[in-house]
Amino acid sequence: MAATLLAASEIADALGELPGWEHDGDRLVRTFRFPDFVRALSFMVGAGVVAERMNHHPEWTNVYNRVEVALSTHDAGGITQLDVDLATAMSGLADGDG
Repeated sequence: MAATLLAASEIADALGELPGWEHDGDRLVRTFRFPDFVRALSFMVGAGVVAERMNHHPEWTNVYNRVEVALSTHDAGGITQLDVDLATAMSGLADGDG
C-alpha cells in the first residue's frame, strides 16, 4: 500500500512537535550539530538502524560535527507520515545535541 501525502496543515501540525525541522518544498529538513565527529557519526549509525527497520531512508550529508537531513517519500512524491515518524525518531536520537 502506497503512503499518502500529508496536507500542508498536517505537516504544519507535525512540525509543531518537531523543533528544528522545517518544511522545504516536498521535504522535511533539519541540520543537526554535535560536539564532535564521533557524536555525529554515532547519531548517523543509530538513525540508519531505525531507517532500515522502517525501510525508509534519509537523504543526508555529514561534515565533521554537522549532519544535514532531508526526508521525503519519493514513491509518494512528497511528505508522508513515514517522514514525520523518522524525523521524530531522529530528534529523539539526537538527545538534545542537535
